[in-house]
Amino acid sequence: MSEKKTIGIVGARGHTGAELIKSIARHPALEFAFVSSRELDGQRVSDHVAEFAGDLRYENLSDDDIAKKRADAVVLALPNGNAAGVVAAIDVEKPDTIIVDLSADYRFNDSWYYGLPELTRRSYGGQTRISNPGCYATAMQLAIAPLKNELAAPPACFGVSGYSGAGTTPSDKNDPEKLLDNLMPYALVDHMHEREVTRQLGVPVEFMPHVAPHFRGITMTVNLWLQQAMSADAIKTRYREFYAGEPLIRIVDEAPWVSVIAGKHHVDIGGFAVAPGGKRVVVVATIDNLLKGAATQAMQNLNIAFGFDELASIPVAHHT
Repeated sequence: MSEKKTIGIVGARGHTGAELIKSIARHPALEFAFVSSRELDGQRVSDHVAEFAGDLRYENLSDDDIAKKRADAVVLALPNGNAAGVVAAIDVEKPDTIIVDLSADYRFNDSWYYGLPELTRRSYGGQTRISNPGCYATAMQLAIAPLKNELAAPPACFGVSGYSGAGTTPSDKNDPEKLLDNLMPYALVDHMHEREVTRQLGVPVEFMPHVAPHFRGITMTVNLWLQQAMSADAIKTRYREFYAGEPLIRIVDEAPWVSVIAGKHHVDIGGFAVAPGGKRVVVVATIDNLLKGAATQAMQNLNIAFGFDELASIPVAHHT
């Protein structure tokens, strides 16, 4: 990692942007080309990200300005529907720039690599256009994948996210007062992540999202009907073998708690409760929506694209 690569962040004001800044600042082979934020133009990054030291300032950059920076990689942390202009400008100015898009804009585009490394890294072939999976979609896919070929019915996924998943633009879904002592269901059918997981796994998936009063972290409870009866031990063994050697996925015995995953870069998968008859199993996955659900996964994808160690700058806590 002797030659440093330059990286820019577009949409750096949000929660995920802050986590990306921390991750890039830790990286031994990356340095900032720019951080773009319309609202924070001219302000010091260190005034908003306590863990960051230095004189880097946010800039209000147009799509063409971003492309002319000619960074080796650009991470787009923009709301859905806003990526196309930046991508088009980079395509003209420096088409070999690596772009990692955290929005849903290219998750259904076959010309972009879908970067959920634990499930898709074998299909990475040097693509410079990388679509980062959704946070809920990451948790669902990792919870379902080991049993995908045993399913007798669509998995039913009950997801609960902390309100940081709703971004920084004020809404009912990130208003702590409205969420206090509450659980807010929304988009209960045909959610974008439902379609995303159905597309990626190749099996129909049912997803019911909710927002809770905690700030960060997702609990994903997945109900799976199996074609043949399996014991809880056999299912747990299947998951351990499927994710053997994956340092960011931990298989645990009990159903994991979201409070434990907050601020962590890995995924916990556990529970493995089997109903009488052995054909129905409930699996629970927890994930930090801002980290493995967004910024950490983006860093994995950047490391893979640059040929670095996939876990460079990603702290891997030891399991206790």
